Amino acid sequence: MEPRTYRTPSGQVIAYDQGAQVAEWRIGDTPVIWASRQSDYAEGQPIRGGVPVCWPWFGPGRSGDLQPNHGFARVAPWRLVGDESVDGESVRLMWELTDLDVRSRGGVDHFPHRFTAHLEVVVTGSATLSLTVRNDDSHPFDYEAALHTYLHVGDIRQIRLSGLDGASYWDKVLLSQATQHGELVFTGETDRVHTSAGSVVVHDPVLQRAITIDKAGSPTTVVWNPWAEKAAAMDDFGDQEWTEMVCVEAAAVGDDAVTLEPGAEHTLSTMVTVISTNAS
Repeated sequence: MEPRTYRTPSGQVIAYDQGAQVAEWRIGDTPVIWASRQSDYAEGQPIRGGVPVCWPWFGPGRSGDLQPNHGFARVAPWRLVGDESVDGESVRLMWELTDLDVRSRGGVDHFPHRFTAHLEVVVTGSATLSLTVRNDDSHPFDYEAALHTYLHVGDIRQIRLSGLDGASYWDKVLLSQATQHGELVFTGETDRVHTSAGSVVVHDPVLQRAITIDKAGSPTTVVWNPWAEKAAAMDDFGDQEWTEMVCVEAAAVGDDAVTLEPGAEHTLSTMVTVISTNAS
């Protein structure tokens, strides 16, 4: 796969047509959107990191047995239909994917509908990604979606997440329902689907910054970190890389999946903003 590389006012963006995926976003030399150094960047294989587009299902889907994991859009070759980027000033990209583009791809038999999907990326001082899906068919359909944002942190064991207080969540590690009380801190493998449409802030004392994740069209927020044992078992994940990342995902999954009538469309978006907390 060939990367698309762009300079921004304060850093760099790297993206790929496969999956319409932003792979990295840096401010200066420090990543904001993180990618594993073990990722293969091979055609047809998921990129470990960046912002994978999970669609039209999340994980193995609501039935629990769909493949490929996180849907066919994640590894499909999207078409770049808009590039209004001004090198060194701004980045604005638009990709498109339709049912005609994926007719021969694995997994499409689980989603036999006519559709048009667009993924727009705008990076200036912040990064905004928007997934818009239109129902081009003659009948309603539903789907799950997530913008699976990998964020770079100084140390997962020291960060705190605010914005989820009071939100109920399904704990995919413990297989139980619970409610978040106060800030979320990390002491082990974390995989939670929160019923929350609000913003989340990642407080990072090591890198002396806060990352704000604002969302729209997203009734659920997914938070994930594999921790040591699971990271060591993953070929495309460095054994110690779990300490430097956390996923905070704008999503519409499970009971909050999207239903579209013929001709209707829905946009799921996330905006990532970095605020320095260095008082000096």
